[in-house]
Amino acid sequence: MGNRLYVGNISFQASDDDLKELFSKAGTVASTKLITDAATGRPRGFGFVEMSSDEEAQKAIEMLNGSNFMDRNIVVNEAKPQGERDRSRGGHSRERGGFNRERRPGGRR
Repeated sequence: MGNRLYVGNISFQASDDDLKELFSKAGTVASTKLITDAATGRPRGFGFVEMSSDEEAQKAIEMLNGSNFMDRNIVVNEAKPQGERDRSRGGHSRERGGFNRERRPGGRR
């Protein structure tokens, strides 16, 4: 288990300081990062919290996953490396032939 956590369903009013204060109940918070939309600068409702140890990260998951934070039930789990997230989404891409209708058996050409 890593000590970097994904936090989802975060209120758009929450700040990095709010996250730090919440997660400090489980241990020492090394960093927080709320994700914003690059084009608009608006919050996207999720972020990442890095705890000082794996044990504190596990404690934070157990304490805070599904808990109410600023009128929303947040999701807290271990953050996956970016490569793993991209492969696990299951979406189609042109590179993998997801939209190549010419090769579909019985389809119109």
